[in-house]
Amino acid sequence: MSGSSKFPEQFRKDAVELARSSDRPLRQVARELGVNHETLRNWVRTAERAETASPGSVSTSEQEELRALRKRVAEL
Repeated sequence: MSGSSKFPEQFRKDAVELARSSDRPLRQVARELGVNHETLRNWVRTAERAETASPGSVSTSEQEELRALRKRVAEL
């Protein structure tokens, strides 16, 4: 998931989880969350691609964490 979204990473993760676990249509879940249904659909697809990525690949959140840790190491 991109870091340039106006929605925080945790909100996007929670929205994807809700969309997956709900028996309601994705469009309804998106409306209740105040998100465009295509935006939510893209988040779900991105999460699915990340989960099916080859073993050993690094997820987006892990990449962000690595960047932050490398920056911190450089400061020290």
